[in-house]
Amino acid sequence: MHHNTHSFLVIGASGKTGSRVYNTLKDNGFNVKGASRNGEVHFDWQAPETWAASLRDVDAVYLTYYPDLAVPQAPDDIAKFCALAKIKGVKHITLLSGRGEPAAQVCEEIVQQSGLSNTIVRASWFNQNFSEGMFNAYIKAGTIALPVGSVTEPFVDVDDICEVVVASLTDDKHNGELYEVTGPQLLSFEELAHTFSSVLNRPIHFQQISLTDFVQGLKSHQVDPSAIEMLSYLFTEVLDGRNEFIADGVQRALGRPAKCFSDFVADNIAYFGDHHD
Repeated sequence: MHHNTHSFLVIGASGKTGSRVYNTLKDNGFNVKGASRNGEVHFDWQAPETWAASLRDVDAVYLTYYPDLAVPQAPDDIAKFCALAKIKGVKHITLLSGRGEPAAQVCEEIVQQSGLSNTIVRASWFNQNFSEGMFNAYIKAGTIALPVGSVTEPFVDVDDICEVVVASLTDDKHNGELYEVTGPQLLSFEELAHTFSSVLNRPIHFQQISLTDFVQGLKSHQVDPSAIEMLSYLFTEVLDGRNEFIADGVQRALGRPAKCFSDFVADNIAYFGDHHD
């Protein structure tokens, strides 16, 4: 089948990975639809009646789940979605998953057993949480204040995730693969702060705070309650050392090393503000 006859659906097209996957496919001349709650295709995980219409004439789907595959409702939603996709004639699903989350692994298995061609991309925490996400304000303020100790995490660049996902959607050789994608180094939040300090040339400190203070801070910034719950789960349970190892998914999928954190900071300097502007 020629690539130009392929039609792609990106679920979560407004998200960090989804927006990049959508734009990359579009820029490469592929036929792609973006689905989200306010997107060109209306799609809402909380409204299953929106799912079928989004799958019309779609060959392959990039599936990101909101707020996270770790929520109790996810396996049921993913199972229903896969069954519907199959009925609608979808051939392939690439699923974005998270490391060290038992419920996410249940969802991976559902996709793997769906009878559809599939690729699982199991990602560590995103570098872009610091540039485009929730942690950006900490860098601008000069203090990364989080309920975490000396645990390390191999933060991965979302551009690397995007490239793996696009490869999996456009090249059959990735069918049936599970790519665990991480960055090339294990870094504690203290070490991340040092990296920011040296690349940005201004002091960025790390401060360990209590979970209570963290949650209070999020509430005072009107963060969505389900997102607060998710972050609490990630900081208290997932960030317990279970993910303190580097995986080779980027290298296996793309034949090149993953981007390192200091290169991410240097390449995204515009996001980090400056005392002097």
